Amino acid sequence: MSEQWLRMNSKIQKIELNDGHSIPVLGFGTYATEEHLKKKSMESTKIAIDVGFCHIDCSHLYQNEEEIGQAILSKIEDGTVKREEIFYTSKLWSTFHRPELVRPSLENSLRKLNLDYVDLYLIHFPVSLKPGDELLPQDEHGNLKFDTVDLCDTWEAMEKCKDAGLAKSIGVSNFNRRQLEMILNKPGLKYKPVCNQIECHLYLNQSKLLAYCKMNDIILVAYGALGTQRYKYCINEDTPVLLDDPVLCAMAKKYKRTPALIALRYQLDRGIVVLAKSFNEERIRENMQVFDFQLASDDMEILDGLDRNLRYFPADMFKAHPNFPFFDEY
Repeated sequence: MSEQWLRMNSKIQKIELNDGHSIPVLGFGTYATEEHLKKKSMESTKIAIDVGFCHIDCSHLYQNEEEIGQAILSKIEDGTVKREEIFYTSKLWSTFHRPELVRPSLENSLRKLNLDYVDLYLIHFPVSLKPGDELLPQDEHGNLKFDTVDLCDTWEAMEKCKDAGLAKSIGVSNFNRRQLEMILNKPGLKYKPVCNQIECHLYLNQSKLLAYCKMNDIILVAYGALGTQRYKYCINEDTPVLLDDPVLCAMAKKYKRTPALIALRYQLDRGIVVLAKSFNEERIRENMQVFDFQLASDDMEILDGLDRNLRYFPADMFKAHPNFPFFDEY
C-alpha cells in the first residue's frame, strides 16, 4: 500500500451505519450502458482507486462485475490497496427476489468479482420480475413479466446473507417511505436497512425522504447526483441539463470550483453519501477535490431552491407494476 494512496484516501470521510460498519461518503459509480464501455469501466475503476476512491458501487444489472472485480484485484495485487480498504457495493436484481434465489445470486456476483464478501448488498428495485436468464423478461407483446414476491421474505434472505458473512451490511435502493416502512415494521426484523440508494440531485433533492431516513437511522445514498446520465430511454431533448443551471454555475464561479463539484458537495453537506461516475481520468481526479471546501449555509439554502421534482431516471419500464409509481411517493 503506497503512502501516496493513503494521503489521497485520508481525505475521504466515513459515516457510521446502523449496524456498526462505516461507509465512505464519496463513492465511484460503475454503470455502463453500452458494451464497449464495460471494458472502459475496468480502466476507470483502476484510475479511481489510484486517486483515492475506496467506495465502489456496482450491480448484477450492470453486467460488468467481472471487469470491476478484475480492476479491484489488480490494485490489490500491485500493492495500491488492501481488500479491507475497499468498500464494495453490489445489488440484488429483480429476477432474484424469490428468497431461495437471493443467496445464489450474491454468490454468483462474488464468483465474478473474485471476492469473498461484499461490504454492502442492496435490493436494487422494489419490483419483482419473473426468474430466468433475461434481465428484463418480456411476454410476446413486449410487456415486462412481473413476479409476485413479498419483499419482506426477500429481506429475510438478505439477512441470512449478512449472517453468513457474504455481505457485511444490507440495504435497499429506489424504495419510497411506504416500502421502507414495510421492512421496518416487519415482524421479527433482525436487521434494519443501513441505507436507501436513490436518485438525488439539485433538481430532485428528496428532502422529505431524507428526513424520514435520518429519523430511522438509514443513510441516503445519492445516484445521478450530477444529472448528466442523459440516457435516451429516460429523458427527452427538452430535459434541462443540471450542470448548465445558471444558479449552479454562478455558485461554482463564487467558490472557484466546477458545477459538478458544487453539486457533489451539496449532497455531502446534507449528510448524504454521494456516487460520482465518470470514464474521464481528469474528472475522476477532480471529483476528489470535493473534500477541499464546504458550502456556506445561505448558499445551501439557495441550492435547496433549485428543486423541481425532476427525474432523469423515471423507470417507466415498471409502470405496469402495482408498486408503480413508487418514485413519486416519498
